[in-house]
Amino acid sequence: MTIGFITSEYPHPRVKHAAGIATSVKNLAVQLVKNKVRVIVFVYQQNEDAIIESEGVEIHLIKSKSYMLFGWYLYRKYLNCYINNVVESESIDVLEAPDWTGITAFMTFNVPLIIRFHGSDAYFCKLEGRKQKLKNRWFETLALKGATAYIAPTSYAGRETAKIFNLDTNKIQTIHYGLKLENFVNPAPNDYNKNTILYIGTIIRKKGVFELAAIFNTVLKNHPDAQLVLIGGDAPDLKTGHRSTYHLVQEKLSEKAKQQARYLGKIPYTDVQAQIRKAHVCIFPSFAETLGMVTIESMALQKPVVNTSIGWAQELIDDGQNGYLVHPSDIDTYAKTIGTLLRDDNLCLKVGQAARQKVENSFDISKLVNQNMAFYKSWIR
Repeated sequence: MTIGFITSEYPHPRVKHAAGIATSVKNLAVQLVKNKVRVIVFVYQQNEDAIIESEGVEIHLIKSKSYMLFGWYLYRKYLNCYINNVVESESIDVLEAPDWTGITAFMTFNVPLIIRFHGSDAYFCKLEGRKQKLKNRWFETLALKGATAYIAPTSYAGRETAKIFNLDTNKIQTIHYGLKLENFVNPAPNDYNKNTILYIGTIIRKKGVFELAAIFNTVLKNHPDAQLVLIGGDAPDLKTGHRSTYHLVQEKLSEKAKQQARYLGKIPYTDVQAQIRKAHVCIFPSFAETLGMVTIESMALQKPVVNTSIGWAQELIDDGQNGYLVHPSDIDTYAKTIGTLLRDDNLCLKVGQAARQKVENSFDISKLVNQNMAFYKSWIR
């Protein structure tokens, strides 16, 4: 079997951008190769045209192109032609693409197209309660309606996306993102920087960063030694139009909180693990995710996590056993839960060990790859 992935990002030095989608695609692609499946990844909107290989995966970098008019259509047709040629020459059996921005709108393929719900613009607009641009909705609708079947990282993401686009739920299967667990090992889970609270994610409203500021202000009332570390790229604020959401977050912090909060910005992926190991508690008060890779990465490294209680998170954490679920708008309860963990080192270790076990049971890519392979095969003509 040969699988083709269409994506705008992939973790490789020659690829322009790599974030959550990139990580999940690579984890699956590399594991498929280990299971004797050939994998070809098409990475569009790049700085160059090239074919390279990494960990057994064949990567096609496809250069961006400029057009006088209708670039959104013409570039898609160019991609479609390129991919179809490789599908035929390399006997690709099935293609997978993300739902975000509907890249496969206006494309046709002679093999099944599986769309994985990494999170469409429409999905995030619904969760955030904001209006979507009509063009984005059009692209995503065309792409999803043109797909053969769908994979959802959580049942919640699958249900919500099906409602938005009126999709056939019989064609949707829930398969979690997975981790290469050998890459997530914490040999000393009792060695960390006490009272350090870690947030990882884009500094953007939908991630609950304004609530995060209020939570940290409240934590400091009972834990004056607490430190907050934030990791992630800054982003403009869509609601106010301000160029820096982090600047707005700073305005929400008390004077003491400003002194005890450190923003590291966007750091190399290899450095993120070190920061997770140093953390006492990891927190993710998000309003909009499909799954949340950093949550399961933190759990794999045996960290106690306080997550959101919204939909998807209930499929990651069993509240009170291997982590905690609190709605981001419940500032006092969120802060109280963090405080309980900061006071009790034994509880942190216990919850962290249970979190690791949860990831081993539910998010091990070496197990999940078989579910993906079976789903692909069920749709190959």
